Amino acid sequence: MHVIKKSKWSLLTHIVLLISIVVFASMALSGALFALLLDQIVTRYVGQQALTVAKMTAMDPRIVKAFESPDPSSVIQPIAEQTRLSTGASYVVVGNKQGIRYSHSNPEQIGKEMVGGDNAPVLSGESIISEAVGSLGPSLRGKTPVLNADDEIIGIVSVGFLSNQIDDLVEGYHWKVASLSSLMLIVGSIGAYFTARRIKQLIFGLEPEEIAFLFQEKNATLESIRDSIVAVNLQGVIVTMNRTAREMLQKHQLAIGDMLTPQPLRNAMEICLVTKQGYSQQRVTWGAEVYAIHVEPILHAHRAVGAVFTLYTESEIEKLTDEFSKIKAFSDNMRAQTHEYLNKLNTIYGLLTLGHYDKATEMIAEEVKERQDIIEFLVSSVRDPLVAACLLGKTNRAKELKVQLEIDPDSELMDVPAGTDTKTMVTIIGNLIDNGMEAAREHRRNEAVVRVSFTDLGNDIIFDIEDNGPGIPRDKEDTIFISGYSSKPGENRGLGLAIVRHALHSMNGHLFINTSKLGGAHFTVVFPKMTPTTL
Repeated sequence: MHVIKKSKWSLLTHIVLLISIVVFASMALSGALFALLLDQIVTRYVGQQALTVAKMTAMDPRIVKAFESPDPSSVIQPIAEQTRLSTGASYVVVGNKQGIRYSHSNPEQIGKEMVGGDNAPVLSGESIISEAVGSLGPSLRGKTPVLNADDEIIGIVSVGFLSNQIDDLVEGYHWKVASLSSLMLIVGSIGAYFTARRIKQLIFGLEPEEIAFLFQEKNATLESIRDSIVAVNLQGVIVTMNRTAREMLQKHQLAIGDMLTPQPLRNAMEICLVTKQGYSQQRVTWGAEVYAIHVEPILHAHRAVGAVFTLYTESEIEKLTDEFSKIKAFSDNMRAQTHEYLNKLNTIYGLLTLGHYDKATEMIAEEVKERQDIIEFLVSSVRDPLVAACLLGKTNRAKELKVQLEIDPDSELMDVPAGTDTKTMVTIIGNLIDNGMEAAREHRRNEAVVRVSFTDLGNDIIFDIEDNGPGIPRDKEDTIFISGYSSKPGENRGLGLAIVRHALHSMNGHLFINTSKLGGAHFTVVFPKMTPTTL
């Protein structure tokens, strides 16, 4: 029994893990990229917002006018605080050219010098966005100059958002991105599970190892079938064929991937696909050949997706018919023999009923005399039961074949040492007698004769088997022992003498071939006696 080595994890697990890993990697990569872009966008947005608030504050006429008053802070501080609260800025600082503050979110810082060291570009007329550490800590700020009516720089406006405030804002977006990514991962994993289940259903719940085994098994099965098997898809393209089909279709110049073009075959395929049932047609002409075909649909989910052809040539059909005729003739012969023996039994029964016991005994004696003689001879001359049974069986077989099998009455086999492999001996003798009867029968018909003699004198057991067949040419004496070689046509021949050669080798025996006095082949087989001293 073939054991399929399965993977530690099932296909379902592999698919779910693969899709989940891909989704996770995609979400993680896109999330990280989005977070990086988000940091940059938020920083740029907050910086622009700070600069915009700073410019709006710098252009406020009340603040510009306050620079001319004796106490600018008293006017500027309320306006700056109102702007800070309305825009959400961390601070709105207005200072003079010397950097002295007129406003601050912490009133204690008013009158003190602005810190950060980034006022120089602003005093030269630029509006900037910068990151610096101020009195409230690290911040992102926008700075712009304050101009009077003559466009002269009279002060600086600095609007800032503390870095920790920006970080909190960015972190909030990060959590949203992470939540969305987690949701997508969950959805992807669930989708992966149902996708994997669907794939498993489509492949009938099989694992990859099982699919590979079934594929190899299908190929081996197809190759072992002696009929021509051809599978096609819905378009009639050949997708599979076995060795017999390849040999058959080679003469039609068709191979896998070609279109099955003969119209009779396509018509049969269409009928099969429409009805979704097998279809047979006894005579289909294809080129110069006549075929019998059978078509079966390939069904998937109750839908035809292709068809499988089984093709037989007319010669194969005739061969099967001939074999059937031979079987029928053998059956008729057996029936005739049964009828003959039944008549004889009825006759014997009638004689016994009428009291003619002598006549009945005489008839029975005539019927059994020949068989009784051979049995008595074998019992008295052959001690080994296997050899005796083999010779008796070949005698019966000879009668069926109408071959005259003669066993030399002077033959004797009484000294068979213990340990002798008589099973192998019987195999050798049986094959040689069968070959002799077949050769004589084919060559001489009803005059076929096979003669067997044997002796156990000396250190060897010797069998002589000769027939009146055609004999064996000198140049073929070695060739006949090759497996598969036969001088007669047909399959499954050429095995008997190959078996004999192998069996002889196992018994250290010898085989000699000569010409028989009967005109055919004469085989002499020598078996060395296996005594206890030689075992």
